[in-house]
Amino acid sequence: MEPKYLIDTNVLIDAQMNNLPETGMKFLKKIIDTDFTVSFITYIEFPGYREITKGTEGFISLSNVLEINKEIIQGCIRLRRTTAIKLPDAIIAATAISFGLHLITRNTGDFKNITKLKLIDPWNL
Repeated sequence: MEPKYLIDTNVLIDAQMNNLPETGMKFLKKIIDTDFTVSFITYIEFPGYREITKGTEGFISLSNVLEINKEIIQGCIRLRRTTAIKLPDAIIAATAISFGLHLITRNTGDFKNITKLKLIDPWNL
């Protein structure tokens, strides 16, 4: 069975700004074409980025948005108690873990101490 993915905000921003390496961009395009899934945090953060245009705002509306639930909340609480992680990152990590998704992110250092989280850095494929 193919893995499923959760795309972090920084990856979408870098893709829209053409800052991803070619292999990372090809990988991301394949994921977006088959299963474009983000956390509600990314759905909020991405359009709020100052250099995002109206056209790219419509792009995020095509995504499957995973909303918060009690399992994610409990996972977030556990992560905040055991690691030094910011709240938005804890929510994203808990969402990926809760749904069994691989997290696609450039900020692997923010998540390095979360053993249950599977990370993919599109800059290092």
